Amino acid sequence: MSTRRDIEQGMDELGDRVRRYADGAGDTARGWIARGRHAAARFDGDGYRRRLARAAEDLVDETNYHYRRLKRQVNRHPVATVAIVAGTIGAFLLLRRVFRNGEEDD
Repeated sequence: MSTRRDIEQGMDELGDRVRRYADGAGDTARGWIARGRHAAARFDGDGYRRRLARAAEDLVDETNYHYRRLKRQVNRHPVATVAIVAGTIGAFLLLRRVFRNGEEDD
């Protein structure tokens, strides 16, 4: 009889533990839902869309400016540009080789 009682008591304890975990998971899920609603409400509206559109336009303008500037640099100094690109690639390959050899030694 005592083993049956022990088994029943163990099952009750397990049930209580499962309920606590489920309650904690439910509370966490409710918190995430509330945070999601709060974030959605914060980003909703015309003001956010306008700010996002302006930021995107600024990014496009800045990228366009740098592209034109780089294009002028290449047209004015093609040899220097090729030397810079070759040096950058060479440095990258050298660093890659150094780090790869360092990993093989371990």
